Amino acid sequence: MKPFGSFRTHGAGSLRSDHDGERVCLAGWVARRRDHGGVAFLDLRDASGIVQVVADPSASTALAAAHDLRNEYVVRVDGTVRTRPEGMRNAALATGEIEVAASALEVLSTAETPPFPIEDRVEADEAVRLTYRYLDMRRPVVARAIRLRSHVTSVIRRVMESHGFLDVETPMLTRSTPEGARDFLVPSRLQPGSFYALPQSPQLFKQLFMVAGLERYYQIVRCFRDEDLRADRQPEFTQLDLEASFVDEEDIYGLVEELMAALWREVLDTEIPTPFPRLTYAEALRRFGSDKPDTRFGLELIDLGGVFAGTQVGVFRSALDAGGAVLALCLPGGGDLTRREFDGWVDFAKSRGAKGLAWAVVEEGGALRSPLAKFMSDDETAALLDAAEAVTGDALFFAAGPTREAQELLGAVRVALGRDRGLVEEDRWDFLWVTEPPVFEWNTEQDRWDAVHHPFTMPSDASLERLEQAPGEAIARAYDIVLNGVELASGSVRIHRRDIQERIFAVLGISQREAQERFGFFLRGLSYGAPPHAGIAPGLDRLVMLMAGGSSLRDVIPFPKTQSGGDPLTDAPAPVDAAQLAVLGLRRLPPPARSG
Repeated sequence: MKPFGSFRTHGAGSLRSDHDGERVCLAGWVARRRDHGGVAFLDLRDASGIVQVVADPSASTALAAAHDLRNEYVVRVDGTVRTRPEGMRNAALATGEIEVAASALEVLSTAETPPFPIEDRVEADEAVRLTYRYLDMRRPVVARAIRLRSHVTSVIRRVMESHGFLDVETPMLTRSTPEGARDFLVPSRLQPGSFYALPQSPQLFKQLFMVAGLERYYQIVRCFRDEDLRADRQPEFTQLDLEASFVDEEDIYGLVEELMAALWREVLDTEIPTPFPRLTYAEALRRFGSDKPDTRFGLELIDLGGVFAGTQVGVFRSALDAGGAVLALCLPGGGDLTRREFDGWVDFAKSRGAKGLAWAVVEEGGALRSPLAKFMSDDETAALLDAAEAVTGDALFFAAGPTREAQELLGAVRVALGRDRGLVEEDRWDFLWVTEPPVFEWNTEQDRWDAVHHPFTMPSDASLERLEQAPGEAIARAYDIVLNGVELASGSVRIHRRDIQERIFAVLGISQREAQERFGFFLRGLSYGAPPHAGIAPGLDRLVMLMAGGSSLRDVIPFPKTQSGGDPLTDAPAPVDAAQLAVLGLRRLPPPARSG
């Protein structure tokens, strides 16, 4: 890192053996201080890395100042770079072949003892680290993730601009148009009783950019969703949002593949092959039990509907009679699992809402050891082993019920087994396009159709012909990009005709009046010559998390929220006083009384 400012001539981590003999001025934090025989050794850390500084009796003023230092003091050091003696070099440090002999040392700022060590390995509770996030970011592992994030955005901007995309901002205060999650609402002082919403995505605005004739738009944009949290979700998140006119799916595939290849090449020094493989949504569910499958290992689902078509196994018979499915996974060598371990997998299935999970072990001669074995005929057992390509010592797991539920259950078991049995090749990067999802899914609780992607996604030409007659069969011109079982982005060809958009709203049960109230500005825009257009929005936080080898978005966001949506650093969200509420025409209601 090239130094900037008058406090230093070099970055601490930039010094190497070819600087031997040079006079340097450094500034940074004391990562560690050690005294040995009247000589003080300092590990000096700045944004570029760490270097060892030595203060000895030949520079008595610097040595005296070094004796008073504590960890995390901010200091400035004048000195000379010198090669370390043989046997004293540190191969773990990039600067390990040299040290800086201090001639002068100045304390710029003192520091209290940190609440946790500023080291990669730290046992402190996450809540403590987030309360002192500015200290947490001094830890090299966190700092590397933040710098990686900056490098990623730099490459993104270069690639997008090389294709003529314009970086254009969209509003943060807009109208509430729920897209599946709850909006964060902002009360208006000037119009009491009315509210802005923070955007869940810039979807409608970027489509209006296409109407406006900008043709190629991108933005690294902040978005907000008031939804239940987990490790891969945050209430505020960042995405690369892009849209282009006069393009189709293939154009988006090519652009995103070029972008991902550039990111992996320039940030991780890794070549990834393109084009990426593609699976339809239906095939992904059928083979892997997930619309975002991890393809770094096998264990594909096996359809046993034909095997058990005439079965007397009650749980299988009930599922098939109800139009559902009987599916299985074959775990090679899984026969070494104990009964207790099989019971653990049954409990795993129940924790996901399933009634249970059947299992079997293939023994010598093709016999099955299973609670279900006595209910299966010899022909069914033989056909099962043939369909599953199972051999002695393998284990089988079964799911029976509504097809989608059975697929998703075994899909979850598949991923958990893959990790538990060490089947996942951790050093692989498996990108995948999942295409052609349904346009709609039936909401049984509210007795209506919901949009699978969002209501602005173009159905296929064939689907448009029977949209109202068979909405459940409609296929969307949509696509997700998946990496190692994690969804990186969703995108689609958009609806660019008002008549089609109104038909979609009608299937979703959105009346003309409601459509006008919620989306009138957008429908009006579609009336003035909207070009065919398509786009996608990769999640930047999730992308950087995977590239950094993290397991939580909080690892790569500078100031993240906790699992409950709180901010330990600022103690937000927090109450506001009655006067602030009164200005907005609001008042705080008492919490609801507890029943019982």
